[in-house]
Amino acid sequence: MTHSIALNFEDGVTRFVEARACETIADAAYRLGINVPLDCRDGACGTCKCRVESGEYDGGSYIDDALTEEEAASGLALACQARPKSDLVVAVQAASAACKTRPQAFETVLRGVERLSATSLAFTLERPAGLAFLPGQYVNLRVPGTDQRRSYSFSSAPGAATLSFLVRDIPGGRMSGWLGTAQPGAQMEFTGPAGSFYLREVGRPLLFLAGGTGLAPFLSMLGRLAATGTGGHPLHLVYGVTNDADLVGVAELGAFAARIPGFTYSTCVATEASAHPRKGYVTAHLEPRHLNGGDVDVYLCGPPPMVDAVRGWLAAQGVTPASFHYEKFSPSGPADAARLAA
Repeated sequence: MTHSIALNFEDGVTRFVEARACETIADAAYRLGINVPLDCRDGACGTCKCRVESGEYDGGSYIDDALTEEEAASGLALACQARPKSDLVVAVQAASAACKTRPQAFETVLRGVERLSATSLAFTLERPAGLAFLPGQYVNLRVPGTDQRRSYSFSSAPGAATLSFLVRDIPGGRMSGWLGTAQPGAQMEFTGPAGSFYLREVGRPLLFLAGGTGLAPFLSMLGRLAATGTGGHPLHLVYGVTNDADLVGVAELGAFAARIPGFTYSTCVATEASAHPRKGYVTAHLEPRHLNGGDVDVYLCGPPPMVDAVRGWLAAQGVTPASFHYEKFSPSGPADAARLAA
């Protein structure tokens, strides 16, 4: 039996490897030429220490100087000793280039473009062979006919037959302008997957906060949770936009609410002139139960001002979430400057 291992590097690059029976994480990576940090291979030095963010594994044998009991209990493992017992997501404490790997490149074709509103588009691509990603991650797509790239999060779940994305339709935007006249069958290419903003193993209540097209990674996460469940933990999403026309994907959220037990959501529009029943920013629509006294995993994706405002609001409430994962994005601009995740 083989198990899939998602190796997520410090620079956000993710590579998937298959571990054969009894192979360690390091063995599986090295077999494909991915040189994760490694010195001794005996569980003695701790150089290959990594964090297993989801999945089950046998930690193997090692000395306390390489990995303490406290570290092991917190999810740290030694790549030279740990053997998967299920699919794993592993955070590698090194950049991809240092491990002699790089983002994968894929070629595909456009399936279609859908106008969602006056300000938003959705587009779908054929899924190229060999592509795997974590729910919440993104790719860097080349704008056809140019050497420029734009970063877009998957809105489709990892197991979907096609790839889907949300795009802000910006006047003069390179990608949105091209999509406005693109025809199905057009050739496209991208590199990825990338990003450290992805769904971790669910172990407590979840709070999702989305701003604008920052809804996309949450749709991917919800697609995964519809298949796997939340383990009985409640999940609430607050989706905020600036204007009424920016509010898209609400029907999909309703469908997920019908499929995922314990999932609830609310939407809000910041503009005072809006006819929407809930106005203001996402923080105005959070209740104490959503924060669960801090015993909550918070995921936040939106423009930089929104991310900074939410972080400041949480600090003002005196709430420190058990985990806090966020991604700032710019609705336009080069791919290498468009994302900041933590």
